[in-house]
Amino acid sequence: MEIRTGGGLAAGELKCHRCPVCDGYGCMGMLPGLGGVFENQNFMLNCEGWALLRGRVAACGRLSELEAVQVGAEALRCGPVTGAVENIGYEKEADFYFPYLSNALSAGFGLCVGDGCPDEKLHLGVEAVRRLGEDAGAVGLAGARAAFFLKPYPQKRLFERIEWVKPYASHIGIDIDSYNILTMRNLVNLEQKTAAQLEDFRKHSGLPFVIKGVFTESDIELVRQVKPDVVYISNHGGRVETRIGSTAEFLAAHAEELHDFCGEIWVDGGIRTYSDVQTALYYGASQVIAARPLIRATFDNCYDEAVEKLISRQA
Repeated sequence: MEIRTGGGLAAGELKCHRCPVCDGYGCMGMLPGLGGVFENQNFMLNCEGWALLRGRVAACGRLSELEAVQVGAEALRCGPVTGAVENIGYEKEADFYFPYLSNALSAGFGLCVGDGCPDEKLHLGVEAVRRLGEDAGAVGLAGARAAFFLKPYPQKRLFERIEWVKPYASHIGIDIDSYNILTMRNLVNLEQKTAAQLEDFRKHSGLPFVIKGVFTESDIELVRQVKPDVVYISNHGGRVETRIGSTAEFLAAHAEELHDFCGEIWVDGGIRTYSDVQTALYYGASQVIAARPLIRATFDNCYDEAVEKLISRQA
């Protein structure tokens, strides 16, 4: 499928400094924007974490095992992103979703769609996946499907949202770490979900169930009780108030244990290069999710370059 970015730069002003290395040092305090909380501490740790794990493997004399791991586009997904105006810098919210998801699909990446407030953000993501499915069908390809991640609204509202996304979903998950976004929690009454509530959510969905935002010991206990199809390790790119640490170190410390309670592990946070993806796969991830590099690549219409860095050993 042809990549459709619209050609040229997107309308608006990107809320990022386009640093040569996107490692969290150039956008401190930029929220709204693409920065993180705690002066970007977890953002930085996420980016550093993959090299540290790779160094650990090298120190044990096992680097050749890690380097033997094959990386293809099918191992990656674009991150679930909303807030195109306030966080990215688009002139219009609607201008982001179709190019972002179309580029990912054209690169062979899986799709993730996020939830947000107002409801328009989720509807725009749904509409983009619907359009991609229609376009794929028109040229004889399988219809596009995405993993949708819903915020932990009260159950009745969650069930309504499941019905919105279900026709276009491969997976439906709940974004448990977004409870820690204080402004949104107070605005739309987000809840800290119990295992019983998550079971009800899974039954209502009837699709592979993902718990996104697993990053603490209490999250692991929730996974033990619920046994989701997918555990998605994330600290929201360092954008939520949680414990200090990287998703890389959490994956390394807990992947073996988590695999006992789920079918797959997905991970995001600081994914920038082929080596990062390779390291995540070596440490037990089934899917690796990237967001900030693909956001910028979509905005600046330089997606081929971003893809090359993620799936080419020579990049």
